[in-house]
Amino acid sequence: MENNYLITYLLIVPMIGGLLVLFINKEKEKLVRYSGLAVSVITFIVSLFLYFGFNSSISDFQFTQKFLWIPDLHISYFVGVDGISLLLILLTTFITPLTLLSSWSGIKERVKEFTFFMLMLEVGMLGVFVSLDLFLFYVFWEVMLIPMYFIIGMWGGDQRIYASVKFFIYTMFGSLLMLVAIIWLAVYASTPLGHFSTDLTELYKIGPTVPRTIQLYMFAAFALSFAIKVPLFPLHTWLPDAHVQAPTAGSVILAAVLLKMGTYGLIRFCLPLFPQAALYFAPAISVLAVIGIIYGALVAMVQKDMKKLVAYSSVAHLGFVVLGIFAMTSESMQGAVIQMINHGLSTGALFLLVGVIYERMHTRTIAEYGGIAKLVPVYSVVLMIASLSSIGLPGLNGFVGEFLILLGSFKSPVLNSWWYTVFAASGVIFAAVYLLWMYQRVIFGEVKNPKLNSLTDMNAREIFVMVPILIFVVWIGIYPGTFLKVSAKSVNKVIEQVFTQQNVSQSALQTGLK
Repeated sequence: MENNYLITYLLIVPMIGGLLVLFINKEKEKLVRYSGLAVSVITFIVSLFLYFGFNSSISDFQFTQKFLWIPDLHISYFVGVDGISLLLILLTTFITPLTLLSSWSGIKERVKEFTFFMLMLEVGMLGVFVSLDLFLFYVFWEVMLIPMYFIIGMWGGDQRIYASVKFFIYTMFGSLLMLVAIIWLAVYASTPLGHFSTDLTELYKIGPTVPRTIQLYMFAAFALSFAIKVPLFPLHTWLPDAHVQAPTAGSVILAAVLLKMGTYGLIRFCLPLFPQAALYFAPAISVLAVIGIIYGALVAMVQKDMKKLVAYSSVAHLGFVVLGIFAMTSESMQGAVIQMINHGLSTGALFLLVGVIYERMHTRTIAEYGGIAKLVPVYSVVLMIASLSSIGLPGLNGFVGEFLILLGSFKSPVLNSWWYTVFAASGVIFAAVYLLWMYQRVIFGEVKNPKLNSLTDMNAREIFVMVPILIFVVWIGIYPGTFLKVSAKSVNKVIEQVFTQQNVSQSALQTGLK
């Protein structure tokens, strides 16, 4: 039997835990760290109850809880999960304790405030994935900005203020357009429903009946907001700055979870609410996704800073996810969902590993390294596995997502061209070039920098952080069915909503393509 309070517990644990951390004396640094870690681990355990109680044979939302929040406007606290959001919740609760543990030696000042903001960030991210009311979704979407702004601005690099302000302004701009579209849609729904409504399950029935011209505007407002968060080319320019300036824990959580909020929004809102507009815009957005794949890879190739290289690789990888979403086949969208998880694991691992070596040498410049395989053999092996995972080597997680996306895009009736697949596939080759070239320059060769002689290998804590990630990298690569079956029914339901809801049929699809 479902425990309908489980999602509320999931949100309350890190929220109360974060507030309690503020009451600990800042001199008791160890107690702060252990308390933050304990809260994040408890949150992960609560998410496991969600996973084991979830029925993957049902496409509807589960563990739903609803009560009126603002009665006059019919705005509710309405939460629930399906297979797509469940996987992203698990990713969030899995990565957060690992990032807190990874910051043990990297964050030395204002530890209490850092732990508080990390837990509040977790609340915001989880809230986005569980909200089934558009107003509630918007609140969590905005709340998440504040802790990330402070994490970059207080514990980041030399240009942290510039990066945090740029991140905030970009996302805020997109959010305001989405707010206008939410109000527009809710007001439009008041005619057939008889009242203003932000209930997503009600709007799923109303959205497709919106006239096509208005759908195009509403879709554009939502999609722009999500595209900035993804980030989709050419709206990606905030990302490299935010990644490079953020502390390691911030970079990991930004890459692993925050970017997925954009792609999740496209699947959850843009496609089912505005099916005709989604079909109309799909080829154009897919072109931008393919450009992002190639552009991100080519720019990553010429980077001198390891962290910036990994940041640009995110633009390429998320291009694959967006292509998978807008190909709108079962395979491509399943590939997009699993690739969100894969990117979170492999890119999160790469950022953690860059952080490990930066803490020792205080430089991320590739040219400063070389020949460290002899000095740090464990680190070299772990970096190799993470790099191959990011490239998409068969047997590791990245291959599963990319293969499904390319397969689904090839047979997509929406894109109706195999050129998308051809150009996207070139991104896999480029990924091998920039990651293996980086690996060769950092790990192999002779030790030319005398400072490297003091380099020490990964300690027990750092290995402990990496091992769980590597387990899932191999698990998804060898047996992806464990995770694909969770999202299968939910993905098929989204595709069904696009193609079979009112005013949408194969003939409408053809009209949209013209």
